[in-house]
Amino acid sequence: MKLKTKHFGELEFAKEKIITFSQGLIAFEEKKRFIIINSEDEQLPFAWLQSVDDYNLTFVIMNPFIFKKDYDFKLSQEIVEELDIKEEKDVAVFSIVVVPADINKMTANLLAPLVINERNKKGKQVVLNDKRYTTKHLIKEELKKNNQGGCNYAGTDAKEK
Repeated sequence: MKLKTKHFGELEFAKEKIITFSQGLIAFEEKKRFIIINSEDEQLPFAWLQSVDDYNLTFVIMNPFIFKKDYDFKLSQEIVEELDIKEEKDVAVFSIVVVPADINKMTANLLAPLVINERNKKGKQVVLNDKRYTTKHLIKEELKKNNQGGCNYAGTDAKEK
C-alpha cells in the first residue's frame, strides 16, 4: 500500500503492518489505523506512529524500558482478552514522547502506554491507575537516576511485565 505523509513523504508498506487501535488514541479516538516507522539510524531510540487515516497525524514513540528500566505494570484480563494476547513475547510497549525545542525537557507518557499485540496487530492505549507514573515523565532525569549519562539504544526490544 502507499501512504502520503506530511513528515515522511510517500511511503510504501505492507497492509499487514497496519496496527488497529479499535478505540483510537486519547484525543484522537476517530483515528484507528497506524503504522510504525522505525528510524533508519538503529542507534536512535525513537520511532514514529503514523496514522493511516490522517497524513498529518504522527507521534514520536519509544520503548519506555530504554530509559525507565523498572517500568512495570500489569494488564487486566479484560485488556489481555481484547488484544487477544496469547504470549508475553507478542507484546510491545511504547510511550508517546514530546520533544520540545529544549531537548533536555523531553518527556514520555508513562501513564498511558501503547500496548500492541505484534502477532495480530491489535493495539490499545492503556491508562494506568498508578501514581508512580505521569503523562510528562522527564526522560533525561530518569537517565540521570539510572546513572546512564549516555545510552546505547541499539538492540533494545519493547517488553511488558
